[in-house]
Amino acid sequence: MLRAKNIWVAGGDPRQAALAGLLADDGHSVHTYALEQAEGTKCEPSMAGADRADCVVLPLPAAGPDGTLNAPLSVRVHELSEVLDALRPGQLVCAGMAGAGLKGMVEERGLVLRDYFAREELAVLNAIPTAEGAIQIAMEEMPITLHDARVMVIGFGRLGRALAPRLRALGARVWVSARRYEQRAAAECMGLGSEGMDHLSDWLCSYDLVFNTVPVQVLGVEELASLKEGALVIDLASRPGGVDLDAAAALGVRVVWALSLPGKVAPVTSGRYIKDTVYHIMEELNL
Repeated sequence: MLRAKNIWVAGGDPRQAALAGLLADDGHSVHTYALEQAEGTKCEPSMAGADRADCVVLPLPAAGPDGTLNAPLSVRVHELSEVLDALRPGQLVCAGMAGAGLKGMVEERGLVLRDYFAREELAVLNAIPTAEGAIQIAMEEMPITLHDARVMVIGFGRLGRALAPRLRALGARVWVSARRYEQRAAAECMGLGSEGMDHLSDWLCSYDLVFNTVPVQVLGVEELASLKEGALVIDLASRPGGVDLDAAAALGVRVVWALSLPGKVAPVTSGRYIKDTVYHIMEELNL
């Protein structure tokens, strides 16, 4: 664990509120801003004093759809410039999913930006609450048990590797669809079935439940039309997703697009993962 630091947490959802509490529990001097509606959080009225921080942590994603600070737990809208202008050149800013706009603003001000969402350790750990949340959704939405259900997991990256074995442990009959031969071999080593991705529409008709983890469209009109009646599709891919939602609606296919599950199903655990990743970044910079 790092020696005591001065850390600011600005904006965000329950993950960032949990992060602030966990940092304080570790003995750091923690200041929060734009989190005033988070339970048990005492926020600073402004960013005054943030220029003395060892690190400023922005949300995941850092910016909302309109380009302002992503701050759903704040009572007002905050511009990103409002936060960044309070900092000094050379100061460390850790942000999640830092887009081109934020990167440009940081560069203009001479700040040091690190995207914690781009870190492999966070991506691997985030797969755990995502997998658990996906299973929760399936149990709530399906009229049958996962036990003995025929389930397809499209994609066998970090999330697919976390999800498929958990489904199998619940008694589901699980197949994995992956492009690379080594991924399919890894699935078979886990006792899972495997298929390629070139001809999805030829064999999707036999599954009760389909999870997609691939963030490009893999379930279009042809694939969706081939699903068995009553099948459920849960899309776990980040934007733009992997399912043609308009085609699904026209065909009457049930689709749940489950975005940002870690923050929804396990914000404290997700906050801990972000905390550990920020620690790694600070250690690498010798802060």
